[in-house]
Amino acid sequence: MLKCTSACAGCSDSLALRYVLKAAGPDTVMVVPACCTSVIQGIYPNTAFNVPVYNIAFGAAASCASGMSNAFRAAGKKTNVIVYAGDGGTLDIGIQAMSGAFERGTDFLYICYDNEAYGNTGMQRSGGTPMGARTTTTPTGKTDAKKDIDMIIAAHDPPYMATACAAYPQDIFRKVQKALTFRGPTFLHILAPCPPGWRYPTEKSVEMGKLAVKTGMWVLYEREYGKVTIGPQSKAAMKNLLPLEEYLSPQGRFKGIDTKVVEILKQQIAKNFQRLAAEEEAGA
Repeated sequence: MLKCTSACAGCSDSLALRYVLKAAGPDTVMVVPACCTSVIQGIYPNTAFNVPVYNIAFGAAASCASGMSNAFRAAGKKTNVIVYAGDGGTLDIGIQAMSGAFERGTDFLYICYDNEAYGNTGMQRSGGTPMGARTTTTPTGKTDAKKDIDMIIAAHDPPYMATACAAYPQDIFRKVQKALTFRGPTFLHILAPCPPGWRYPTEKSVEMGKLAVKTGMWVLYEREYGKVTIGPQSKAAMKNLLPLEEYLSPQGRFKGIDTKVVEILKQQIAKNFQRLAAEEEAGA
């Protein structure tokens, strides 16, 4: 359970983490690399968490979790080991250690909460930043596509991986509980809208998350032993997509985005839906 935090107003990371910890239960250890969460947990000796938290260097979270998990299992304990890292510490700085942990078959849950930039240090561009988004290091808009970490993880063939969004907390709760029933490495990728970084009003975080799903910018799905299942929220979106502009226009980070970039994003959305739908059909 998560108590009062020192997060920014409207922080959807706090919302997501609250349901992660509710689902995981008290017999859990969190491994948190440098990220927003290492700040919102509070200042020693106080903390917002009621489970043990191990703060670790940016690139070492998965390595630390590997050793921790092996130690628990050697002692006969079933304690949940959860890495909770941002997109910078997952898609970029921590990807090597994470890949190694998945390759070794580490028994842990790796959660990436994705606010699509380095939020803790001033919203610099990360591999998770979408094309066209303005950050402090891409002031005119990012020119590269968002890194598809989910396909990278899928290449490691984990028993279970899924995407989620902070705007759908019950979905997060269910997927965390499910992930923790598997032995071996599992992965959950959570979209976490960020008011100061994305530049929208603090009360709009849930709305932003739902718009991401309803416009197709974020797809909710699960991959269990290679079989893809698209979530009902995204299936509904596929049938009647909202215009992408409804998601982009309220966010200051997309102010002045080139119409050509918007068209590229729409093409990426269509391509992603087609690929996932084909995988789901093939699995069925």
